[in-house]
Amino acid sequence: MSDRTLLVLGGGVGGLVSAVELRRRLGPRHRVVLIDREADHVFSPSLLWLMTGRREAAKISRPLERLQRKGIEVLRGEIEAIEPHDRRVIVDGRTFEGDYVVVSLGADLAPGSIPGLTEAGHDLYALSGAEGLRDAFAKFGSGRLVVLTAAPAYKCPAAPYEAVMLLEAECRKRGIRDRVHVDLFAAEPGPMGVAGPQVSAAVRALVEGKGIGFHPEHQVTAVDPVARRISFANGAHAEYDLLAYVPPHRAPRVVAAADMTGADGWVPVDRHTLETSFPGVFAIGDVTAIPLALGKPLPKAGVFAHGQAGTVARNIALAIEGKGRPARFDGHGGCFIETGDGKAGFGSGDFYAEPTPRIALHAPGRLWHVGKVLFEKRWLWRWF
Repeated sequence: MSDRTLLVLGGGVGGLVSAVELRRRLGPRHRVVLIDREADHVFSPSLLWLMTGRREAAKISRPLERLQRKGIEVLRGEIEAIEPHDRRVIVDGRTFEGDYVVVSLGADLAPGSIPGLTEAGHDLYALSGAEGLRDAFAKFGSGRLVVLTAAPAYKCPAAPYEAVMLLEAECRKRGIRDRVHVDLFAAEPGPMGVAGPQVSAAVRALVEGKGIGFHPEHQVTAVDPVARRISFANGAHAEYDLLAYVPPHRAPRVVAAADMTGADGWVPVDRHTLETSFPGVFAIGDVTAIPLALGKPLPKAGVFAHGQAGTVARNIALAIEGKGRPARFDGHGGCFIETGDGKAGFGSGDFYAEPTPRIALHAPGRLWHVGKVLFEKRWLWRWF
């Protein structure tokens, strides 16, 4: 059997798990190459703790170069083009060809698509944004604290709701809560809508139970960073003194330029195998769109990227080595929901269930928070 080359594009959750699992399942004569423009993998769920000063960037990041100790080739560079028909990738002017390609490039954050948003606030989903929010919040003593979601669909659906509850809890710990008005303006009708009305209502009750103003279906159109004023599509306006936001998302330009995206702007795949329309090319994680029976797409979340990566790695290894059984991604997943005060809830279930996902939400408690802390530590230990 001739040697094979496996190209894994992206060093986030999906790319990391794909590369490690491929390396574990394939013999040493086969090459596994991970390509990313960043030097470090950042454990994104912990950005919520970083913004409140409970983590440092170095504690939640790991150099991708460490994967070389596992026998994975790590190439740092800008992916300039993907030629999926030929399974060819151009990185900083160099051409790489693979027998299989796994596209796990995530979703690009596009705060600049909304006038004034970048200058006015702090991006919750970026390391620099979380650090900026941490520093600004440390100096914040009174006024209006606003968290907003700039578009109805975004990755990690629980994160903005966790963020606003964590910030509210920190205001109480610092003794400034009576001087701070906390609001969440959501572009979507309710929290985590894909999980069903019961879960959505429960998360909303958690938010509002803390005295946080919740304003659904407020699609931001512009922000005036000088006047500190937010404008919404429904004609409403809101003032702020400190602003944190979830920016609009879009597929990476290099993926769109490769004609891999569908009408919705994301890569269509087989919901069970993650195969694209190009033979030997798979796409996983946030860059994909998988429609569900209720009319919404599968949420973009690390837990799904992880599961999809394992499925793809097993099936590629089977195709090369002829060992094992075919794998199918089944749409199961779950996530912690931080609520502040050292507590968290946990939601999990079958998102492929029909006619609607079957999701169970466990009430917040200290054990779930401890579970998330242990998950963070185990993740960084296991994969690096």
